[in-house]
Amino acid sequence: MTSDRYSRQVILSEIGEKGQKQLSKGSVLVLGLGALGSVSSTLLTRAGVGNLLLVDRDIVELNNLQRQLLFSEEDVGEAKAAVAAEKLRKTNSEIGIEGLAIDLNYRNIEKLVAEVDVVVDGTDNMETRFLVNDFCVKNDIPFIYGGTIATYGMTLNVIPNKGPCLRCLFPQMPVPGTLPTCDTFGILNTVPTIIASIQSTEAIKLLLGVEPRKTLLIYDPWHNDEQDIAMTRNENCSCCAKKEYDFLEAKRRDVVVALCGRDVCSVTPPEGAKVSFEDLEERLKKVGKTKSGMVTLSVKVDSYEIILFKDGRALVKGTGDESKARSLYSRYVGH
Repeated sequence: MTSDRYSRQVILSEIGEKGQKQLSKGSVLVLGLGALGSVSSTLLTRAGVGNLLLVDRDIVELNNLQRQLLFSEEDVGEAKAAVAAEKLRKTNSEIGIEGLAIDLNYRNIEKLVAEVDVVVDGTDNMETRFLVNDFCVKNDIPFIYGGTIATYGMTLNVIPNKGPCLRCLFPQMPVPGTLPTCDTFGILNTVPTIIASIQSTEAIKLLLGVEPRKTLLIYDPWHNDEQDIAMTRNENCSCCAKKEYDFLEAKRRDVVVALCGRDVCSVTPPEGAKVSFEDLEERLKKVGKTKSGMVTLSVKVDSYEIILFKDGRALVKGTGDESKARSLYSRYVGH
């Protein structure tokens, strides 16, 4: 460990030499590398957290650049996880950083999450959050929820067996179309930076064994409004009280999810697959215009674009209809 790198952090009485060594042994999963995940992964990298696992299923788009601080124009079209890992390794070569351009779901969550100390939420999908909440509560892993929209954001520490879980806050999965999204309500780019900074602070505290915040924090910097809401466990909560892990125990044939109010769906085949881009590109050239990225292969067909990852997962752009996305995947990819 380079002594000078963390010198301004070590002199803090809250951390010190002992705390810095603890951080170097810590392991954090940053789930989602958009506006929240860009900031939290950067801060945890610079703080010297020993191992970071970065997971995101999406690619960089031009409209991301307004708020997703890890990315630049040259990254548009590339997988967020691959770009983030490459850039953060250049920021701190002393720690372990792994970027996975995959869709976290009930089939792979145990392999990805079981060994980490803390999960930091940067996803934009409630179903994924409920899945992670199930797993973390069941396996006693702290989960730091975060969400932002318009001019405000919120964050809650889920500390299993010591307080409420995410299902205490949101008992049921919201009906599709009822939640506001960045596409319909917009987002002030300072808000995710604030919320992610708070999430990162809570992650550092947890790694150091310091008591985390116990409230639901809602903050609106535009209207100068802050709410610190006391939260207690709902004794009727299906997850943390009744130990019913509905999202973790789902047994679906495949995983198809519409992303954040956009005309984009993520499609993961039933068993996953290692795809040969070379073979597939030759085939796809016959039906549309193809493009190779760092870890992706895309093809444009009619008004749709299919962006394929090496694990067999794809983003289908041009439709928010999950059935249509599944059909297009089957037609052109063949799984």
